Amino acid sequence: EALKNAPEDLRTVIHYLISTYIYDEQTLRGIIRAVKPEEENQMMSQFAQDIRQRALQEGVQQGMQQGRQEGLLEGEAKLLLRQLSHRFQPLPDEITERIHGANPNAIETWAKRVLDAKSLDEVFSE
Repeated sequence: EALKNAPEDLRTVIHYLISTYIYDEQTLRGIIRAVKPEEENQMMSQFAQDIRQRALQEGVQQGMQQGRQEGLLEGEAKLLLRQLSHRFQPLPDEITERIHGANPNAIETWAKRVLDAKSLDEVFSE
């Protein structure tokens, strides 16, 4: 109701509402229809493009973050393998496979243990 007396450039107001609050498509169409019915299709098309663009940007950001985390984990695994190879050469294949399949917490634990361990069993003991 308050939007009926809104300024002519309603796009800015509605764009703010969309980016600030979560509206389903039906509610959004109802708001536009009540205020500017003649612009419903055009505005919905623009908002759909904006939402797609925002979702794409979020996806890219998430992908980059995940890539960084995977890269760090891979680097930590390589460093641990070098340390283990230096101290306990040759390394059994199952140790290499275990490290490559490990989570970050396990790699961190093993990396700390390798400094004082007298054997591979001490590094990987549960």
